[in-house]
Amino acid sequence: MKLEVLLKLGRVSNLPTVWTNIMAGVVLAGGVLWDARTIPVFLSLSLFYVGGMFLNDAYDAEFDAKERPERPIPAGQISQKLVFQSGFGMLVAAVLLLLWSGTGFTGGTGLWPAMSGVALAFAIVIYNRNHKDNPFSPLVMGICRVLVYVTAGISFVAPPGVPLLLGATWLLAYLIGLTYIAKQENLGRVENLWPLLFLGAPVVYYGVKILTDSAIAPFWILFTGWVLFALYFVNRRAKGDIPRAVVSLIAGISLLDALMIAGTGEPMLALIAIAGFALTLVFQKFVSGT
Repeated sequence: MKLEVLLKLGRVSNLPTVWTNIMAGVVLAGGVLWDARTIPVFLSLSLFYVGGMFLNDAYDAEFDAKERPERPIPAGQISQKLVFQSGFGMLVAAVLLLLWSGTGFTGGTGLWPAMSGVALAFAIVIYNRNHKDNPFSPLVMGICRVLVYVTAGISFVAPPGVPLLLGATWLLAYLIGLTYIAKQENLGRVENLWPLLFLGAPVVYYGVKILTDSAIAPFWILFTGWVLFALYFVNRRAKGDIPRAVVSLIAGISLLDALMIAGTGEPMLALIAIAGFALTLVFQKFVSGT
């Protein structure tokens, strides 16, 4: 099995957005990011993402055979059965890592991380099994990322507080808008534009917050400018524009994380999240992010 196939299945170019989600979740929860639990938490949530991407291809094999025959399973590069086994295996390993994180370290938060991880695993499977014709699939996908925030946060501080839940709300709104666009990718166009208003929810909230916290202004400008840049391709609708908008908005997740982190008074960590955004764009040049 070639490494290139595994990288493509896991859409690993987008992993930096998961890492910045973890950073934001911990900071919003009021935790200290760097301690003994950091490595198992980062590894666990990375496995959730890659495992979920494997299952996405496994469940979509019949669709891909018709619409995207270049994907690894219909192209005969790997069997559907092995992809299923690998995907579910990664989800199980991810939950076990969270159990270790919560119960195996001084200051651990007990069973909270593992319970949240189980919820995340169920959300991932539910999304992948029934997302093509499900009008609520953007919401389910958003919940998956919200649970990354929550799982990261309660791995360090439990139970979750208001700042974490509020941040998760803006992430959910953004992901609903992003996933709606991604659902139209194979059509080459977006049929209705009103769901894109969800993308504007964090823009409006943090735009108002600038009035009382001017330090977040540079991060808000960068995030807002990038969202508008991505939506330009949605509006233009030339060939290849929808996939380009999708990968741009995926990278923009890290900019939203940076904005939220900056809002907690952690500008240096916010700059690290911006580096995650740049790393995602670089990785997307080598491994497709869609």
